[in-house]
Amino acid sequence: MEKLLAFQTAAREGGFVPEKESAEGTVLWLRKNAPATTRDTHQRMCIDALTNSVTVYWMTLPGKLNSKTFRGVPALQEWFEVGPEAILQR
Repeated sequence: MEKLLAFQTAAREGGFVPEKESAEGTVLWLRKNAPATTRDTHQRMCIDALTNSVTVYWMTLPGKLNSKTFRGVPALQEWFEVGPEAILQR
């Protein structure tokens, strides 16, 4: 349970806000509050208590879904820090 709380804390620090939780409480979905980079566009995160992992989903192009799964909090935090360049507003 500590690991899941650590994932939730890292997610909040990464700009995610809770969206919905499964009825059984085993899955928590979060969404990116304010996208700062292209990778953040339409970004969602699933924290899964059954697998003790986090999967982040995002779209870079219409119809192009990407995902990355993390089993450790440090790897998720590092991924947040190594983000691509910011979106240029036109």
